[in-house]
Amino acid sequence: MKHRPIIYSMMAVVAVLTAMLTGCTPTPENATQSNSLPPIYPDYTEITIPCNIAPLNFVVRGEVEAVEAKVSCQGEELVVNAKGDAVCFDQDKWKALMLKATGNQVKVSVTALKNGRWTTYRSFGWDVVTDSIDSHLTYRLIEPDYEIYQNLTLQERCLENFDERSISHYGLVGNRCMNCHTYANRQPGLSMLYVRGEGGGAILNRNGQLTKLNIKTDGMVSGSVYFGFSKSGRYITFSTNVIIPAFHAMPSKRLEVFDRTSDVYVADLETNTIISSAQLSDSLAFETFPTFSPDGKYIYFCSAPPTKLPDGLKEMRYSLCRIAFDENTGTIGTEVDTLFNAREKGLSVCHPRVSPDGRHLVFTVADYGTFPIWHQESDLRMLNLQTGETDEMRLVNSAKSDTYHSWSSNSRWLVFASKRDDGLYGKPYFCYVDRLGKAHKPFVLPQEDPHFYDYNLKSFNAPELGNGRLPFDAKDVKDALEGQAMDFKN
Repeated sequence: MKHRPIIYSMMAVVAVLTAMLTGCTPTPENATQSNSLPPIYPDYTEITIPCNIAPLNFVVRGEVEAVEAKVSCQGEELVVNAKGDAVCFDQDKWKALMLKATGNQVKVSVTALKNGRWTTYRSFGWDVVTDSIDSHLTYRLIEPDYEIYQNLTLQERCLENFDERSISHYGLVGNRCMNCHTYANRQPGLSMLYVRGEGGGAILNRNGQLTKLNIKTDGMVSGSVYFGFSKSGRYITFSTNVIIPAFHAMPSKRLEVFDRTSDVYVADLETNTIISSAQLSDSLAFETFPTFSPDGKYIYFCSAPPTKLPDGLKEMRYSLCRIAFDENTGTIGTEVDTLFNAREKGLSVCHPRVSPDGRHLVFTVADYGTFPIWHQESDLRMLNLQTGETDEMRLVNSAKSDTYHSWSSNSRWLVFASKRDDGLYGKPYFCYVDRLGKAHKPFVLPQEDPHFYDYNLKSFNAPELGNGRLPFDAKDVKDALEGQAMDFKN
């Protein structure tokens, strides 16, 4: 049997070689050393991270043709070679490296190909602490436009990977407005969210059993708006607010939102009764943003004297206050303590939250008002409840709005909403608070696609940390919303 010779044309050989070469990812050679940090986004340089965080994928800004990233610790190394500008770590290899790196510092080295030349940038470190972060985060995704809400969803994201799902969706609740989802002591078995509008109500989650509540009685100006659970979970403290949106005349300001009136109450979830106090619900002051202390002994809230609105809005400043509460008897105290005096400080306080260990209270400050997300000057402050000293958290704050925040179960991590990138879109940032009360440089929520924030058109609003996956989904909320609401009485 004769065999026909196989003859390759020169064009075919070139085509095969070209396909092979273009299919390979180039590796660094003859790289120039730079003393600058790599121009990566998100900025993950020199940060402290929890041992259980999802991979910190990032991009190298500029006309990048290829990139190599090396992450090394204790003799272990994770290397990513990629075409283009994106560095995406394999999740299994990332977890293995984090296990090795826990309690140590990771060294990160980045080399990028630009205009046919390789450049190796100055390496940086990640301090991987043994203090893990709660596994889940809930938040609102909302369009940052002039409307109060549009196509709003409540989302749950696993922080140990990139799994995300809706726990309440505008398409299932008649496109109503929804406020934040709030855990009781960061546990998924007890939590609540609120769907506003006709037919709405508070949706209480007890181990996956959802109940619609009508937490409003005669004399209240509205239903519950901002709320927090007591230590036992039996009580919630909540505010009732009549909220007014208004446009600024100045082009440098976009939108202002203020309360025309507001009060604070306590609801007993076992007896479906409302507990009121003259110190929290009278016409002599505006009270809002209530939260229980972790031991259940105090209600922290914000209070401002009434003023003519909207003309006197810039003079409206809220102080940080607290009042005693007895969980055994369900009674509110009679004396109000002022911890941060707005008149003396010339600042307005919002969003007080106490760390679970009871040592620190973080709150938002702005020049005036009670809606700081549209105030570029909004910053976080941390009050040491043992010494009375206030930390301005300069390493954490930015030149743009830094606002709504919540603590992790172990009091070591703080998540907050920041518009530091463009002043428009809020994103969840995490910062480590060590055992000495020092807050470290924050980092943004990692995404599987590191270009995500470049094309995302939603703001992350009201982030809340939770220690586990919630036992319900958006369909369950829809079903609960269609049921009969449970009324409360005085």
